[in-house]
Amino acid sequence: MEDAVSQLLENREDISQYGIARFFTEYFNSVRQGTHILFREFSFIQATPHNRASFLRTFWRCFRAVGKNGDLLTVKEYHCLLQLLCPDFPMDLTQKAARIVLMDDAMDCLMSFSDFLFAFQIQFYYSEFLESVAAIYQDLLTGKNPNTVIVPTSSSGQHRSRQAPSECSPLDGVEASLFYQCLESLCDRSKYSCPPSALVKEVLSSVQRLTFYGFLMALTKHHGINRALGALPDKGDLLLDSSMDQELEKLLSQVSGLSISTPASSSGDIANIPTRNSPRISSPWKPLHHRQKVDTESDGSTDETDSSEN
Repeated sequence: MEDAVSQLLENREDISQYGIARFFTEYFNSVRQGTHILFREFSFIQATPHNRASFLRTFWRCFRAVGKNGDLLTVKEYHCLLQLLCPDFPMDLTQKAARIVLMDDAMDCLMSFSDFLFAFQIQFYYSEFLESVAAIYQDLLTGKNPNTVIVPTSSSGQHRSRQAPSECSPLDGVEASLFYQCLESLCDRSKYSCPPSALVKEVLSSVQRLTFYGFLMALTKHHGINRALGALPDKGDLLLDSSMDQELEKLLSQVSGLSISTPASSSGDIANIPTRNSPRISSPWKPLHHRQKVDTESDGSTDETDSSEN
């Protein structure tokens, strides 16, 4: 509601043309449909769980053609796609998601769309939870008491009790049962979004030891966690989106209707193609700033030059 009022005040001159009631109707319809996050700042798209889920769903629907075509992209290329929807999306969050997929591989390796998308979902939606998990994991590796390692803070480190240094190699990871005890307490006390503790237990009960990125990969591949989050379909249905396909078919039919023309006659005349004026749709959220129209008379161009190019 705060954002709706802010948008109303910021765009009151445009909104006055069609009324406040219509603005609020369109705004909350966009919230319900999940399109309210388009082209918004990063602080807005991560502000609520609904906004995060909406961004994930929009990213999937906009770029699933990448997966359909079987294209493999680098982390920088995926970050460019994210910036098309959120111009100030941070690179470090994209890199963290890529690290889940690439593990020990170089960060410039290629990734499939589905691998990156499910890793990005976990990293983006549960980002605060994963920060706490990383701190807990590091404490367990160094032998700190798991009962005092819940949510890391700047002042709590000096008060934590310590155990003898772990004799296991960091490559072996930590004991899964001990790790779960810490995460269960974290899920109970955290004010941020966390995966369901029952599903976390299911992930950790299948192994004796695991690494931090092994845990993240297990979360990424778990169908139950994906369904509990509710933003993306199952991996088998990832490339299917019937409603979007119907919209594309409608658009293509309109475009094909515009492109119909008769063959050129012997005199070289070509039938005129009818033109349609696309209706302008008022946006209930902050509009993008349009670039100023380029002066057609700059660089010495003339009206004759412009007309000859049409």
